[in-house]
Amino acid sequence: MACRFGDYGIDEEEEPIISGNKGEQNMKKTWIVVVAIILLIVGLPIMATANSYNKLVVMDETIDADWKQVENLMQRRYDLIPNLVEVAKGYAVHEKEIFTEIANARARIGQGGSREEIIGANQELTGALSRLLVIAENYPALQANEQFIRLQDELAGTENRLAVARQDYNSSVQKYNQTIRRFPTNIMAGFLGFEQEPYFEMEQGASKAPSVNFD
Repeated sequence: MACRFGDYGIDEEEEPIISGNKGEQNMKKTWIVVVAIILLIVGLPIMATANSYNKLVVMDETIDADWKQVENLMQRRYDLIPNLVEVAKGYAVHEKEIFTEIANARARIGQGGSREEIIGANQELTGALSRLLVIAENYPALQANEQFIRLQDELAGTENRLAVARQDYNSSVQKYNQTIRRFPTNIMAGFLGFEQEPYFEMEQGASKAPSVNFD
């Protein structure tokens, strides 16, 4: 008996199915590669810029945190000095000039201003305070005053903590300033408004005790 393909549902005249158009598939693959390359070329600089920006933000926040600690200690010293001065005035009644210097320096600090201005005012106060403590050595009764001794100790402790905080601040500023000056970060930093921060340096000669002459 003859077998007919039609009996089994097979159309002998049906042509084989061709899967897709190879030309279109190749074109799609080419475009995918092109788009991937473009995204890579554009994306890498964006990622690098974002990474640098985030790094600068973290460094800037660290400086602000260190500065807050410096400010807290400067405020502590600012609050201690009037009491120290009042005690000293009772003994060193003729040292009006140094008391005026301290009052003027404290007034400058009270006015606030930029970070540079605050640093400058505190340097001025440090110098005046140093001269007061040297002058006080010429008054034995003042040196024996219990309140003056206590205030001196509190002030010395504050100064020591301030020196450490100032060092931490300067270290953070150094890392930040070096980073924004390096190529190519300097280009991005300048465009985004990142500027160098001031160091909190000791006033020249502030660490040396001035000579006192009563002639």
